[in-house]
This record gives sequence, C-alpha cells and structure tokens, in this order.
Amino acid sequence: MKTVKRIRISTLVIILGLLVSFNGMAQQDASAIPSYKKFPNVPPFKLLLTDSVTTLTKENLSKKKPTMIMLFSPDCDHCKHETEELIKRINDFNNVQIIMATPMAFDKMKEYYNHYGLSKYKNIKMGKDSNFMLPVFFNIRSFPFLAFYNKKQELISVFEGSMPMDKVLEELKK
Repeated sequence: MKTVKRIRISTLVIILGLLVSFNGMAQQDASAIPSYKKFPNVPPFKLLLTDSVTTLTKENLSKKKPTMIMLFSPDCDHCKHETEELIKRINDFNNVQIIMATPMAFDKMKEYYNHYGLSKYKNIKMGKDSNFMLPVFFNIRSFPFLAFYNKKQELISVFEGSMPMDKVLEELKK
C-alpha cells in the first residue's frame, strides 16, 4: 500500500515537473519573438537630432509617405557603403521618409552626418537613439539594419546588412 502511494506521489511530482518545464519553455518561446513582429507598426522612438536640441518621434512622421528606418554605426564600413549608395540614388527616394538612427556616440553621428552632407536631403533625418530603444525593438545583431514601413506606418519587412538600392526601392513599393 505504501509503495503504491509512493509511486503515485512520485508520478505526480514528475508530471507536475513536466508541466512546469513545458510552461516555462512556452513563455521563453513567446518572449523570443522580436517586438517588431508583435507590434508591426513604426515603433514609438525618440531620437535626438544632429542639432542636439530637436527630437524626432513617430508622431513627426508623415502618414502620406513610406518610411525607411536605417540603424547604423558611424564606424561601420557596410553602413558607410549603404549611405553612399543611398546618396547616389537619392532622387529615387523623393517620396520616402528616411530615418537614420544610431545608438553610438553623438559626436561620431554628427561627423558622419557632416561627412556625407546629409543636411542637403530634406527627406533624411538622423538622430541618436539615446534610450537604445530601436536595437532592442528590432533585436538587431549587426549594422546596417533596415526596416521598411508603408504609408500607413505598417511593417513591410526588415533586413540586416547591406542591401542593393534596387531591392530597397522594391521593398518600399510593397
């Protein structure tokens, strides 16, 4: 009789243990989904622009144009190349809001901005993500990182690494 009770109790403990571990695994899987997939709209970012006074937020974006968010590092060679290619084709992006964001040092961002003469392009805004919100939101592992949104600020797609400008334009037309 005591043996049967011990077997039932140990079976109950094993089943309970399995349930707890399955529940824990399910929670880990749900939290592994990046935020941009859970919330497929332009994130509520706040960027300090290159004038070191003005901030840019989601609310400042036009709802009549698609948006491209490019996360970059001023020291990244792939980011530099992507920026150079973007500038070469800037006329193809007249109807696109381009947000260039970096979590890196403000002075390095400003040098990058000035080096590429980005102030000439009204559709390009650059800012420092002081709260490191965007890299976490997009769960990025490398720069550059591109996120494409339609006119309704709904996510089209994301891309990590350099991307040919023809492909970038193709994504923005979706």
